Amino acid sequence: MAMAATRIAQPLRGLRIDRRSPVPFYVQLKEALTKAIQAGEWKSGDRLPGELELCQVTGVSRTVVRQALQELGYEGVILREKGRGTFVAEPKISSTSLVHSLAGFHQDMAERGLEPHSQVLEQVMQPASPQVAGYLHLEPLAPVIKLERLRYIDQEPIVLVTSYLPYELCPLAANADFTQQSLYGFLDSSYQLTLSRGRRRIEAVVATEALAALFQIKVGSPLIRMESVSFERNDRPVEYFIGYFRGDRSRFEMEVVRFDGQSDSAHLPPKPMDEDWLSS
Repeated sequence: MAMAATRIAQPLRGLRIDRRSPVPFYVQLKEALTKAIQAGEWKSGDRLPGELELCQVTGVSRTVVRQALQELGYEGVILREKGRGTFVAEPKISSTSLVHSLAGFHQDMAERGLEPHSQVLEQVMQPASPQVAGYLHLEPLAPVIKLERLRYIDQEPIVLVTSYLPYELCPLAANADFTQQSLYGFLDSSYQLTLSRGRRRIEAVVATEALAALFQIKVGSPLIRMESVSFERNDRPVEYFIGYFRGDRSRFEMEVVRFDGQSDSAHLPPKPMDEDWLSS
């Protein structure tokens, strides 16, 4: 940690608290620390000064320092490890399209200048379970392709996605190489299966032992679970998937609009009433 200690000494001079400002001290300290991190004065993995050192430099109480650090921890800017200290967290990978559009992970990351690739964990043809058959509008035990991929950004595992596809729609997907190519791009180029709409459900979960091992994180770490069914233009289901995104490295952004109350109700988002909402 000697290198980190050298690197954190310099930015301390920029931490100032304006005692005449109506802005609470902890907010000022939080903003000053955030600004230093965003400016690259502290980088991912660097250890921040201790609470006592921050108190001495800024002249505020330990309660103020703790509140500022707690807020930064809630926002995922820093990580606090008992017995080790406080460290700058890895920046979250922001996505604006995975929630409200049908751009796939590969396309979304590539458009941001990142280099996604996949480790294929399982790629088999198997009978559809009742749940999968229902979502894909198939007969029970109809053949489906199960494709499980661990998606990486810059050698770091970020997303685990398990996709199910009707075998009759895209049999070549059972043996295609998906380590570098997009599944959606493959479906479009090989079968002219262009996705037109989908339904997605998102919830917060924690990492099980198996998921923690894949993501190389601690058991109980936060994950974002996404469940989705995607349809082509004639409303035929093409894919059902379950994805797990690392909570410490993922952030979803979306644009929202306000309905004036006179808009056509058909344009309103669906109101899920039961577990079958994805397939409706």
